[in-house]
Amino acid sequence: MKSIRFLHKWLSIVVAIQLVIWLSSGLFFNLMDGSKASGNQNRHRVTTNITIDHQELVKVDLKLLNKETQSMKLINLLGQPYYLLNHHQRLYRHFANDYSLINAYTGETVVIDQLMAKTIALTSYSGLAKVSSVQKLVAPIDDIPKEQNAVWQVNIDDEINTSIYLDAGSGKIISHINDDKRFVDFFFMLHFMDYGNVGNFNNWQVVFFSFLMFVLSLTGFIWVIDLARKGRYRIAKG
Repeated sequence: MKSIRFLHKWLSIVVAIQLVIWLSSGLFFNLMDGSKASGNQNRHRVTTNITIDHQELVKVDLKLLNKETQSMKLINLLGQPYYLLNHHQRLYRHFANDYSLINAYTGETVVIDQLMAKTIALTSYSGLAKVSSVQKLVAPIDDIPKEQNAVWQVNIDDEINTSIYLDAGSGKIISHINDDKRFVDFFFMLHFMDYGNVGNFNNWQVVFFSFLMFVLSLTGFIWVIDLARKGRYRIAKG
């Protein structure tokens, strides 16, 4: 019984620490500046409407790609029409997909390079600061841990260290991340016990903590039964 009491006391300390973290991070979410939490202070909507000469659009021979194509759509990148083909379409965009990008007027396959990534990123940036660096990253990516596709990271030399992320295969802008957003994400990491930075609360830490809670409850129950058996609980007679 001594070991049960010892285990219960130490587990209560561990659980209490995490409860304090939950309460403090939850309080922060209620007090934080919502306009900064998104990281979109210098982001503006990219206009997607363009005039397309449908007579100039080429027909894509999917057989020449030597890949099964699950979806194809006409998109706008930098004011030009492109066919975006997905060869391995998943349920969510951040899941691993396999894209081909084809110029809709010439039929040429386009690979997004550093210059094109920089140009696309700047179309979504409303600030006046200049680009400090451009690099291609593969998962895992600290700022966007859910992302499983290769991305271009375009870093802006502004006062909040903005990083613009776009999908390396499709050219789609994924997100703007800055110091304000990183600060908020730190508290989300604490609140959801995402200490492995995987981007969600479906992780082994939550499972392990649930097990600790179960053991804490079980040892507490055993302790109560033992105290009752020893006559430590008595109903006062009025």
